[in-house]
Amino acid sequence: MEGLIAEGQEILEDTEEDSMVRDAGIIIASQKIEHYEIAAYGSLRTLAQKMGHDDVADLLQQTLDEEKEADALLTGVAENSVNEEALSE
Repeated sequence: MEGLIAEGQEILEDTEEDSMVRDAGIIIASQKIEHYEIAAYGSLRTLAQKMGHDDVADLLQQTLDEEKEADALLTGVAENSVNEEALSE
């Protein structure tokens, strides 16, 4: 996770402030973190299920669903505006 955060910081340092290129880079960095979290929560949920901790598995599933929703929102923003605008800069 520290590496992903460092990558995000590099994007901020290497891109122009208030640019769509920076926004696209921030979305990419954010999605990398979301994917990391999705993998972690999905694996933990499955482990909790296998161990018979259904209450814990349910909570982890809720969190997993939230992470997937955040990822989908980021994809939507990127695909519906930011990426195209970044290409024109």
